[in-house]
Amino acid sequence: MTSSPHETRDDTPPAGRDAALGGAARAGAAPPEGRPAREAGDDSPEAVVSCTTEDAVAWLTLDRPHALNALTWDQRERLIGLLADASADDGVRAVVLTGRGRGFCAGADLRGGNGSSGGSGSGSGSTGRTEPAAGQVARTVERGAQRLIAAVLDCEKPVIAAVNGTAAGIGAHLALACDLVLAAEEAAFVEVFVRRGLVPDGGGAYLLPRLVGPQRAKELMFFGDSLPAAEAARLGLVNRVLPAGELAGTARDWAQRLATGPTRALALTKRLVNASLDTDRSAAFAAEAWAQEINMTTRDAREGVASFAQRRSPVFEGR
Repeated sequence: MTSSPHETRDDTPPAGRDAALGGAARAGAAPPEGRPAREAGDDSPEAVVSCTTEDAVAWLTLDRPHALNALTWDQRERLIGLLADASADDGVRAVVLTGRGRGFCAGADLRGGNGSSGGSGSGSGSTGRTEPAAGQVARTVERGAQRLIAAVLDCEKPVIAAVNGTAAGIGAHLALACDLVLAAEEAAFVEVFVRRGLVPDGGGAYLLPRLVGPQRAKELMFFGDSLPAAEAARLGLVNRVLPAGELAGTARDWAQRLATGPTRALALTKRLVNASLDTDRSAAFAAEAWAQEINMTTRDAREGVASFAQRRSPVFEGR
């Protein structure tokens, strides 16, 4: 089951769309200090997903604006690695995931050659290939799109999606797997799989019903209509909708608040909330009790209690 090609409107011919994107794509939600535009034709993993860390916030930026940041194999693997690094790095206490240009991530790039697909990537968008062996598609989904979404859900640091434009297919699921979602007014979410005769991948059928309920999830997946940011917020998929010029600043402010918070308590809270949707009350209560037990061994918990007793603001170290 491959994720979407990087188009979100069936009435736009590919050639015309590519020409329209050209080199004039406007900037997306760039990190606070920005950075020079990458060299044209530089498709190294480090170039197509940039990583900058400032004030304990890691900014992960998809940087293929000419393709609306359609996800390649290299981008996917680098994102998984960077999220794992953020979990393990005590110097990172929050993560912002965004895109450069007019798109956040318009699905998997199915137009490239070997290994180009960033979603499930079974290659069904190509011609002249032999039929996959039994089990090959399932393995590709498990090792590809599902690993990416799991990397976001399992990241021990809070992850904010700053959705600057189109988020389609695996790109939509990448955003919705984040802990908090900010979206520019121009952003849209598209469950584009049905337009290609495909089943959603990247955890879509897991994420959406938990966010909006089964009926709404089926409506989005059955029809594949573009969902504007404002409507996504009304349904509960997005925390805030902002003018494009305010997206990066708000993401920075939110990330800074998280980065100065009690990092281990936030990690345990994230795990409790994510697990609560898949368990019964008894198991959820037991997990909560043990999370409290673990958290009370941290410096930040002791600081929080001491600051309350001393009537001062706490200073959390993330430990």
